[in-house]
Amino acid sequence: MTNAFTKTVLQASAVMVVLSPIAALSQDSKSKPTSATYITKEEVDIVNATSGTDREIKVVDIGHENFAVGVVHRGKTVNGAAVRPANAAPAASASAPARTPTPCGRQMATAPANGTAGGITHDSQTEGYYIVSGGGTMFTDGYIVNGRHNPSPDLNGPTCSGMAYDVVKKVVKPGDIVIVPAGVVHGWLDVPDHVDYLSFRPSPGILTSGWTHPSLKK
Repeated sequence: MTNAFTKTVLQASAVMVVLSPIAALSQDSKSKPTSATYITKEEVDIVNATSGTDREIKVVDIGHENFAVGVVHRGKTVNGAAVRPANAAPAASASAPARTPTPCGRQMATAPANGTAGGITHDSQTEGYYIVSGGGTMFTDGYIVNGRHNPSPDLNGPTCSGMAYDVVKKVVKPGDIVIVPAGVVHGWLDVPDHVDYLSFRPSPGILTSGWTHPSLKK
C-alpha cells in the first residue's frame, strides 16, 4: 500500500457527492434512505489487499437506484493488454460453456488500421474513478468496431468490448477524477507499473443493495 493511497482515500468522499444523482422531488418519501453509510480508510485497505482486479466494497440503496463503491487495482499494461508477471499463476479456465458472442459497435467488413485494443462500453452503467496510487494512460470516447457483447458482467451489466477508434488518450495520476457515462468507450492503454483507483457506480439495478465485501464480514 503506497502513501499516496492511504493519504487520499478519505478525500474520495467528495467524489461520492459529485457522482451521486439527486433524487427526484416526486420520489415517494417511504423509499428515501434515512441514514448515511460510512466507509473507513481501514475498510478500503482491507478490500484492496484481497485478490482480484475490480472489487466492490459496499453497495448502498439511495432510493431511486443503488450506489456502489469499490477499489480497482490494475497491473502493468502495454498497448491495451495486461502484462502478467513471470511468476503469476496460470489463468483459471472457464467452467461454464462459452456463449456465442453477439456483435456490437460499428460493424465493418474490414476494420480500419491503427485501432486501440481493449476498448469497452457499458450499456447502462456510469462509472467514476478517483486515482489514488500509480497511474498511466487511459483512453476514452470514440467508437468500437466489430465488438463482442457480453450480456451480464458481474459489476457493470451488459458490456461491449473490442477495438476502439478515434479515442482520446489521457495520462492520469493520483488525485485525478474520471467520469465515464454509460455508452462511452474507455480502457487503459499503458500502465507503467500499476494504478489503484476508487470506483463509484450509481447502479441502475445492476448491483444489489446491502452487498458488502466478504473480507469486511470476518
